[in-house]
Amino acid sequence: MAVLTSVELNYLVFRYLQESGFTHSAFAFGYEAGIHKSPVDGNLVPPAALVKFVQKGLQYLELEANLSCNEADVEDDFSFIEPFDLITKDVNELRKIVNEKKAKLQKELEKDKEKDKDIVRAPEQEKECEVDRERQEREREQSRDRVNVEKDRDQEREKEKQHVEQSDRVHEDKVKGKLDDNGISGGPEPMDIVPSTPSLSHKVPISDVTILEGHNSEVFACAWSPDSSLLASGSGDSTARIWPIPDGPRGPMNGKDISANAKILKHFKGKTNEKCKDVTTLEWNVEGTLLATGSYDGQARIWTRDGELRNTLNKHRGPVFSLKWNKKGDFLLTGSVDRTAIVWDVKTGDCKQQFDFHTAPTLDVDWRNNVQFATGSTDYKIYVCKVGENRPIKTFLGHEGEVNSVKWDPTAALLASCSDDRTVKIWSLKQDKFLHDLREHSKEIYTIRWSPTGPSTSNPNQQLLLASASFDSTVKLWNVEHGVQVHSLEAHRQPVYAIAFSPNGEYLASGSLDQCIHIWSVKEGKVVKTYTGNGGIFEVCWNREGDRIAACFSNSTVCVLDLRM
Repeated sequence: MAVLTSVELNYLVFRYLQESGFTHSAFAFGYEAGIHKSPVDGNLVPPAALVKFVQKGLQYLELEANLSCNEADVEDDFSFIEPFDLITKDVNELRKIVNEKKAKLQKELEKDKEKDKDIVRAPEQEKECEVDRERQEREREQSRDRVNVEKDRDQEREKEKQHVEQSDRVHEDKVKGKLDDNGISGGPEPMDIVPSTPSLSHKVPISDVTILEGHNSEVFACAWSPDSSLLASGSGDSTARIWPIPDGPRGPMNGKDISANAKILKHFKGKTNEKCKDVTTLEWNVEGTLLATGSYDGQARIWTRDGELRNTLNKHRGPVFSLKWNKKGDFLLTGSVDRTAIVWDVKTGDCKQQFDFHTAPTLDVDWRNNVQFATGSTDYKIYVCKVGENRPIKTFLGHEGEVNSVKWDPTAALLASCSDDRTVKIWSLKQDKFLHDLREHSKEIYTIRWSPTGPSTSNPNQQLLLASASFDSTVKLWNVEHGVQVHSLEAHRQPVYAIAFSPNGEYLASGSLDQCIHIWSVKEGKVVKTYTGNGGIFEVCWNREGDRIAACFSNSTVCVLDLRM
């Protein structure tokens, strides 16, 4: 008999968590269970494998319970059993349930046979019953005729009533029109509210959507090159891809041609995939000449824009969740489940310095300048560190849950953080306690983004805002100066994993597990465009011109929306 090992079961649970969108749980479970050492070939495991396995197990129990019952006098009808019983009861108890159902069926069959005997013994009674049935049918027909006549009369009366009401409304409208013409208001204007469901007119036409296929597992990350139309994506299939997106006129692009010309960045050696090298994060350097990728195998890699591997950065002992280039481009910063952050010398590929301050996995990192950076961890703490220093230059305490994201504002004066404790906090190096504690979300907050507006940006005359995305299905916009909410963006129906401001700061894109991308007007807080794909959305990003959006999906595809007018 085939046996499911604990290693195989762990992998099925790991894949189930990934496919269900429980990213942090999947990474934590995978790390503790040693999934990266598993002999299971993930490419051979189909989607929803754990669910299918459980369903087949329940079906087997059901078959076993039915086929093990010897009731020769009962027809072999299959007796379905409640799923909860299949899980909580053993085979003997299930057989008892089946026997009871078959005994009940036996009684019903005996009753039917007895009725058949009565019919054979009393044909005259059958004739009398037939006469009675015919008489009852005639009576029912007469009753239906009477009802139909009444309905016709009611409809006529209703038509007359509607005609009168319509005449009254026409009269009222004419009167109201005259009052409005004379400058007399007919009542207060309706309130401006955020729509809960986007209008059909907001849908992005299918002709402006290009689907890029090639990955064969979930796509977790995507990023446009800052100086070209190259688009990078990272997937659970152990590859990253660089897609050459044409710069031609607005209109449908040939997704097959783009896919055929994509550069495939393999994170494994040989002809077949090595296990657990999911590409978890990626980022271009400022010039767009190099692409850095972080992987579940604990390695970071640096690639040229042509897809050639330049360096493999190998020192972490756990999956790399986040990485960032400094503006100068000479250092790459990585954060890992092994609790540490590492600054790498990009030119040599050597570890410049490893920072081992957290007591739990490091979930996010972000540069403040070319030598200072912040780290956030599942230990609820935030550290600000400096290259060359052996201790943090600042420690921020205040969160009561895992810190999922940390981001410096454009001036590098303020640090924003979000957490599983449902709060967003704003920090300054000038004090230990947070400046603002923003508490409007009702569930965990997954990510945050600063708007590219205000001082030190290309949009200095616009107000600086902070956006936060939460498992409560909302995105919230905050005025950080006063610590108040500006808009609550409510159109998604499931957790929101991805948000991104347009380069001009006028729009915000959001992506959710509900398979929808919404594009919001930052000023009005309303949906202006929307697109529904075929999988949960893990990341969205704008190109440098702000006229295209890329999104990566759980169904192995990358989608590009053309928003050019």
